[in-house]
Amino acid sequence: MKILVFSTLFPNNTAPAHGVFIKNRMKAVSEMDGHEVRVVAPVPYFPPIKRFKAWYRFSQVAARERVDGLTVYHPRYLVTPKVGMTAYGVCLFLGALKTVKALEKSFSFDVIDAHYMYPDAFAAVLLGKALNKPVTVSARGSDIHQFSNLAMIRPLLRYTLTQADAVISVCDSLKEMMVALGTPSHKVSVIPNGIDGTSFYPADRAEARQRLGIPLDARVVLSVGALIRLKGHHLLVEAFGRIVAEETEHTCLYIVGDGVERGVLHRQVQALGLGSRVVFCGQVPHGVLVDYYNAADLFFLGSEREGWPNVISESLACGIPVVATRVNGIPEIVRSDDLGGLVARDVPSFVAGIRRALDTHWDRSAIGAYGQSRSWAMVAENVVSVLKRVSMR
Repeated sequence: MKILVFSTLFPNNTAPAHGVFIKNRMKAVSEMDGHEVRVVAPVPYFPPIKRFKAWYRFSQVAARERVDGLTVYHPRYLVTPKVGMTAYGVCLFLGALKTVKALEKSFSFDVIDAHYMYPDAFAAVLLGKALNKPVTVSARGSDIHQFSNLAMIRPLLRYTLTQADAVISVCDSLKEMMVALGTPSHKVSVIPNGIDGTSFYPADRAEARQRLGIPLDARVVLSVGALIRLKGHHLLVEAFGRIVAEETEHTCLYIVGDGVERGVLHRQVQALGLGSRVVFCGQVPHGVLVDYYNAADLFFLGSEREGWPNVISESLACGIPVVATRVNGIPEIVRSDDLGGLVARDVPSFVAGIRRALDTHWDRSAIGAYGQSRSWAMVAENVVSVLKRVSMR
């Protein structure tokens, strides 16, 4: 089977970690016998003007490249930042159409596999209609959570879900939301993300701490994620301040990630007198991130909403217990008290959950075995079964 992947969420030469979970899934599919994968990952058109740093990088993305063995095409499409969102899907469709038509002739793909509901999957549905190709669409979490609440985008989301030949969700809670939007339940397959056991695995804690310069005698809480409001770092910092004020042991908080809230969080940390206890690590590559997981006593995620957060899977694969908010797909990952704990999204609950976890003796080997149990190869088999079904429509 020949599969054309379509998504703006895919690694490229300027953003190697962008949409890496989609790359992992489709690389695993490409490694199965009898399947060939190519990727169309459009990027916004922008002239090479360096003073616009956030947008300049798009001009530096290669038109075509190889990413971890996959051939990836990057056609350009017009987008107006922060305005005209209802037109994004059509602009994406028009920008990609020439490239996809050319691939239909040279590659003769059997199915379009799209990721992220809007504008990506919407544009893919239009491409499928233009070329008479079946289309599968995958929901990731933020796409459904965000766009289902926007009155102007919700009809486009419904159109995508009803016109696609099959829908894939990473968790049951997301499937329920899509069914509530009018998607027939039988049309939605739940296929959670997998884990790359060669990138995330249990390792010696002391050695990991030595590599990172983390004190060997500290109790370490780790949080990984974009520094944006909905991830809840501001609540975590406040909770951590209360823990430090009453602690009898030395506890540190390491925050990996970057984003628009970085300055706000820095000021909050200083105001609470936590400058020596909270470390902002910025963005780090996977080769270093695995050390942060293994150096930690506990992983924490305080999100307002999530699909299937890969950071939780990564932590568990390293044998590290997780305390996280009881929202959306998270309870489907942290299924038992042997893996960590689930809490409400408020400061007192964060404090209680973190304290309880730090005072618990955890079986790292059992947590790691659970975290490693769902490989990307297993995910690929589930995905291919859906793609085969729609390709024979």
